Amino acid sequence: MLSLLLLSFLPCAVAGATPVAVTGATGKLGRHAVEQLVAAGHPVRCLVRCDPAATASRGQDARNTEVAAWLATLPGVELIKGEVTDRQAVGHLLQGCKVCLALHGVSRLTKLTDWLPWVDESQEPMHARQVNCEAISLLLSVAEEQHLERLVRVSGKGEDPFSITSILINAISSMSKAWNFEGERRLRAGKLDYTIIRPGFMGDVDATLDDDKALALVDDGGELKVTAIPYRSVADLCIRCLDYPQAARATLVAMTQPQPGPRSWEPLLATVKADRRTFAGPEMLEKHYLAVRGFGASIAAVLATLTVLLLNR
Repeated sequence: MLSLLLLSFLPCAVAGATPVAVTGATGKLGRHAVEQLVAAGHPVRCLVRCDPAATASRGQDARNTEVAAWLATLPGVELIKGEVTDRQAVGHLLQGCKVCLALHGVSRLTKLTDWLPWVDESQEPMHARQVNCEAISLLLSVAEEQHLERLVRVSGKGEDPFSITSILINAISSMSKAWNFEGERRLRAGKLDYTIIRPGFMGDVDATLDDDKALALVDDGGELKVTAIPYRSVADLCIRCLDYPQAARATLVAMTQPQPGPRSWEPLLATVKADRRTFAGPEMLEKHYLAVRGFGASIAAVLATLTVLLLNR
């Protein structure tokens, strides 16, 4: 049950009809968050990029249009069509809200032309720069204008730009990690209260917490071993963190661990604190790009060497 403090953030439909804003609502994480908010009796306003399909579905393989149609059937859910980079759409989304769950993420894969030095691929609307960073700046700007009380952003773990995991993810998905961390940096630099959540690997959309697993949470963007965590558990954390004032302006890393341990977020959230360490500045973005360029140059050198060897056989 949501606490009285959370109810002060999220007045129920009967008491006052203050909607909760959600971006990325048709995603696997977003649909769980909306479902949980609706189950608790709260109106929800979702920003969606597509018109609802004729067939409604929320399943593992459902298309975004089918999930949008399913969202439209839920009581108290309002769909706002638009891009998360569109100021007018974002303004409509946040109007009258106190809380926004920013659950959107990039789906664009890196293109061959992205490697061309004369091409600025980051200006494409679906590039990670626009989705994971510029959209956060826009949400922050509009939220501050409209006096929101909290913005919850789901990001990702792995600050080290030179780790093989960061390099591969950045190389494959339009520098998504690099721009996620730049979006985080801009949130921390703003005046709005935020909670940044860095979850582990989210897999099966309808998976639940295994009986032999417990939840793990650290603040200050601390270190935890990367493990699988259900979408529904991360969605629950996005909502439960609003119960705790000390989770404002905090960066939380969420994973699972072997039992014994807590199976709900409450005892873990009770111990978190706001960010205390100094996070990396804008130089981190260039380090991520440098790491990927170095990786690309290494691969190109290996391929060139193999080609020469084959030609000289």
